[in-house]
Amino acid sequence: MERASSPLVIIGIIVALLGVAGLAVPAFTTQKTTEVAKIGALDVQAHEDSLHVVPPMLAGGAVVLGVVVLGAGLYRRS
Repeated sequence: MERASSPLVIIGIIVALLGVAGLAVPAFTTQKTTEVAKIGALDVQAHEDSLHVVPPMLAGGAVVLGVVVLGAGLYRRS
């Protein structure tokens, strides 16, 4: 018998995994490169680093919400 995954189960798994990732890596940086000036063949670029912090309460809440949605999806399926 083939069991199809309900959308609630998939969404619950994704949200819970994002929450776990937020707890495992609470801060990350991104880099943005902008072209400052271009004179003939000469390009002048600026690199800007931005720090992004994921609050632990948000990541923990995502884990809890993901588990609740996953449980609701499993409960509706059975």
